[in-house]
Amino acid sequence: MQPYVLTVDMSGLPQAWVELEEAITYHAKNMVAWSLGNPLAVFHGGWDHQGRRSEIETKSIIAIKGSNHGAKLIGQQPGLTNNLLFNRDRYTCAYCGDHYLPKHLSRDHILPVSRGGKNSWTNVVTACRHCNTKKSNKTPEEAHMVLLYIPYVPNRYEHFILRNRRILADQMDYLMAGVPQSSRLHG
Repeated sequence: MQPYVLTVDMSGLPQAWVELEEAITYHAKNMVAWSLGNPLAVFHGGWDHQGRRSEIETKSIIAIKGSNHGAKLIGQQPGLTNNLLFNRDRYTCAYCGDHYLPKHLSRDHILPVSRGGKNSWTNVVTACRHCNTKKSNKTPEEAHMVLLYIPYVPNRYEHFILRNRRILADQMDYLMAGVPQSSRLHG
Protein backbone atom coordinates (compact mmCIF):
# COMPACT_ATOMS: atom_id res chain seq x y z
CA MET A 1 0.00 0.00 0.00
CA GLN A 2 1.39 3.33 -0.95
CA PRO A 3 1.37 6.17 1.57
CA TYR A 4 -0.86 9.22 1.38
CA VAL A 5 0.36 12.80 1.01
CA LEU A 6 -0.94 15.31 3.55
CA THR A 7 -2.16 18.49 1.88
CA VAL A 8 -2.33 21.67 3.92
CA ASP A 9 -3.49 25.19 3.17
CA MET A 10 -1.12 28.14 2.88
CA SER A 11 -1.23 28.65 6.66
CA GLY A 12 -0.36 24.99 7.29
CA LEU A 13 -3.80 23.77 8.38
CA PRO A 14 -4.47 20.16 7.25
CA GLN A 15 -6.89 19.91 4.33
CA ALA A 16 -6.88 16.36 2.95
CA TRP A 17 -5.09 13.07 2.56
CA VAL A 18 -4.41 12.50 -1.15
CA GLU A 19 -2.88 9.72 -3.20
CA LEU A 20 0.56 10.16 -4.77
CA GLU A 21 -0.88 10.69 -8.24
CA GLU A 22 -3.03 13.58 -7.05
CA ALA A 23 -0.05 15.16 -5.28
CA ILE A 24 2.00 14.90 -8.47
CA THR A 25 -0.88 16.57 -10.37
CA TYR A 26 -0.70 19.52 -7.95
CA HIS A 27 3.03 19.78 -8.69
CA ALA A 28 2.50 19.49 -12.46
CA LYS A 29 -0.09 22.29 -12.34
CA ASN A 30 2.33 24.45 -10.32
CA MET A 31 -0.14 24.56 -7.40
CA VAL A 32 2.32 23.61 -4.62
CA ALA A 33 3.46 26.64 -2.62
CA TRP A 34 5.81 24.74 -0.31
CA SER A 35 6.49 21.22 0.87
CA LEU A 36 7.90 19.51 3.94
CA GLY A 37 8.98 16.06 4.95
CA ASN A 38 10.71 13.29 3.16
CA PRO A 39 10.48 12.69 -0.59
CA LEU A 40 7.84 10.02 -1.27
CA ALA A 41 7.95 9.45 -4.99
CA VAL A 42 9.43 10.61 -8.26
CA PHE A 43 7.26 10.41 -11.35
CA HIS A 44 8.97 10.36 -14.75
CA GLY A 45 7.55 12.08 -17.79
CA GLY A 46 8.62 12.41 -21.37
CA TRP A 47 11.98 13.12 -22.95
CA ASP A 48 13.08 16.53 -24.21
CA HIS A 49 15.01 17.18 -27.42
CA GLN A 50 18.33 16.88 -25.52
CA GLY A 51 17.47 13.42 -24.25
CA ARG A 52 16.63 14.47 -20.68
CA ARG A 53 13.61 12.93 -19.01
CA SER A 54 11.32 15.14 -16.97
CA GLU A 55 10.78 14.31 -13.30
CA ILE A 56 8.36 15.49 -10.65
CA GLU A 57 9.04 14.68 -7.00
CA THR A 58 6.60 15.02 -4.13
CA LYS A 59 7.24 15.16 -0.43
CA SER A 60 4.94 13.84 2.27
CA ILE A 61 3.39 17.25 3.11
CA ILE A 62 2.44 19.84 0.49
CA ALA A 63 0.79 23.25 0.77
CA ILE A 64 -1.65 24.02 -2.02
CA LYS A 65 -1.56 27.56 -3.44
CA GLY A 66 -4.68 29.62 -3.01
CA SER A 67 -6.07 27.39 -0.29
CA ASN A 68 -6.23 29.41 2.88
CA HIS A 69 -9.38 28.23 4.60
CA GLY A 70 -7.78 28.11 8.04
CA ALA A 71 -9.81 30.87 9.66
CA LYS A 72 -13.18 29.38 8.80
CA LEU A 73 -12.14 25.77 9.54
CA ILE A 74 -10.59 26.33 12.97
CA GLY A 75 -13.91 26.22 14.84
CA GLN A 76 -15.44 23.52 12.66
CA GLN A 77 -15.97 20.20 14.43
CA PRO A 78 -15.04 16.97 12.66
CA GLY A 79 -17.86 14.59 11.77
CA LEU A 80 -18.62 12.04 14.45
CA THR A 81 -18.30 8.40 13.39
CA ASN A 82 -17.80 5.29 15.50
CA ASN A 83 -14.41 4.68 13.89
CA LEU A 84 -13.16 8.17 14.82
CA LEU A 85 -14.72 7.92 18.29
CA PHE A 86 -13.09 4.56 19.00
CA ASN A 87 -9.76 5.94 17.76
CA ARG A 88 -10.12 9.05 19.95
CA ASP A 89 -10.80 6.86 22.98
CA ARG A 90 -8.04 4.41 22.01
CA TYR A 91 -10.45 1.45 21.87
CA THR A 92 -10.91 1.72 25.63
CA CYS A 93 -14.26 1.38 27.40
CA ALA A 94 -15.00 4.55 29.35
CA TYR A 95 -16.50 2.52 32.21
CA CYS A 96 -14.46 -0.65 32.74
CA GLY A 97 -11.20 0.64 31.21
CA ASP A 98 -10.55 -2.49 29.15
CA HIS A 99 -9.35 -2.41 25.53
CA TYR A 100 -11.47 -4.08 22.85
CA LEU A 101 -11.61 -4.77 19.15
CA PRO A 102 -14.00 -2.42 17.32
CA LYS A 103 -16.61 -5.17 16.85
CA HIS A 104 -16.99 -5.36 20.66
CA LEU A 105 -17.43 -1.61 21.14
CA SER A 106 -20.36 0.77 20.91
CA ARG A 107 -21.12 4.46 21.18
CA ASP A 108 -22.52 5.44 24.57
CA HIS A 109 -24.35 8.71 25.10
CA ILE A 110 -23.48 10.01 28.58
CA LEU A 111 -26.82 11.77 28.74
CA PRO A 112 -29.04 9.40 26.72
CA VAL A 113 -30.58 10.81 23.54
CA SER A 114 -34.03 9.77 24.78
CA ARG A 115 -33.49 12.13 27.71
CA GLY A 116 -32.34 15.12 25.66
CA GLY A 117 -28.68 14.20 25.17
CA LYS A 118 -27.00 15.21 21.94
CA ASN A 119 -25.10 13.01 19.53
CA SER A 120 -21.99 15.14 19.92
CA TRP A 121 -18.29 14.61 20.65
CA THR A 122 -18.70 15.92 24.20
CA ASN A 123 -21.66 13.64 25.02
CA VAL A 124 -20.35 10.33 23.67
CA VAL A 125 -17.72 7.88 24.79
CA THR A 126 -16.57 4.45 23.73
CA ALA A 127 -18.15 1.62 25.74
CA CYS A 128 -17.92 -2.13 25.56
CA ARG A 129 -21.25 -3.74 24.80
CA HIS A 130 -21.52 -5.15 28.35
CA CYS A 131 -21.07 -1.74 30.02
CA ASN A 132 -23.34 0.02 27.53
CA THR A 133 -26.08 -2.53 28.20
CA LYS A 134 -25.56 -2.23 31.96
CA LYS A 135 -25.76 1.59 31.83
CA SER A 136 -28.86 1.37 29.66
CA ASN A 137 -30.97 4.54 29.55
CA LYS A 138 -29.33 6.13 32.60
CA THR A 139 -26.60 8.65 33.31
CA PRO A 140 -23.36 7.19 34.69
CA GLU A 141 -24.30 8.44 38.16
CA GLU A 142 -27.74 6.80 38.02
CA ALA A 143 -26.17 3.53 36.87
CA HIS A 144 -23.47 3.78 39.59
CA MET A 145 -20.77 3.67 36.93
CA VAL A 146 -17.67 5.85 36.98
CA LEU A 147 -16.73 7.65 33.78
CA LEU A 148 -12.96 7.04 33.48
CA TYR A 149 -12.22 9.85 31.01
CA ILE A 150 -13.84 13.05 29.81
CA PRO A 151 -15.00 13.24 26.20
CA TYR A 152 -13.73 16.09 24.05
CA VAL A 153 -13.85 17.41 20.49
CA PRO A 154 -10.67 16.51 18.56
CA ASN A 155 -9.06 19.50 16.89
CA ARG A 156 -8.35 19.45 13.15
CA TYR A 157 -4.80 18.07 13.54
CA GLU A 158 -5.95 15.26 15.81
CA HIS A 159 -8.84 14.53 13.45
CA PHE A 160 -6.37 13.95 10.60
CA ILE A 161 -4.42 11.52 12.79
CA LEU A 162 -7.59 9.65 13.75
CA ARG A 163 -8.62 9.30 10.08
CA ASN A 164 -5.48 7.65 8.68
CA ARG A 165 -3.79 4.44 9.78
CA ARG A 166 -0.80 4.85 7.43
CA ILE A 167 0.75 8.08 8.67
CA LEU A 168 4.44 8.49 7.99
CA ALA A 169 6.75 9.60 10.82
CA ASP A 170 7.33 13.10 9.41
CA GLN A 171 3.59 13.59 8.86
CA MET A 172 2.89 12.43 12.43
CA ASP A 173 5.46 14.90 13.79
CA TYR A 174 3.82 17.71 11.82
CA LEU A 175 0.30 16.81 12.96
CA MET A 176 1.24 16.15 16.60
CA ALA A 177 2.72 19.66 16.81
CA GLY A 178 -0.87 20.94 16.43
CA VAL A 179 -2.45 18.53 18.94
CA PRO A 180 -3.02 19.98 22.44
CA GLN A 181 -1.05 18.39 25.28
CA SER A 182 -4.36 17.48 26.93
CA SER A 183 -5.21 15.06 24.09
CA ARG A 184 -5.12 11.33 24.80
CA LEU A 185 -2.84 11.00 21.76
CA HIS A 186 0.00 12.36 23.92
CA GLY A 187 -0.65 9.76 26.64
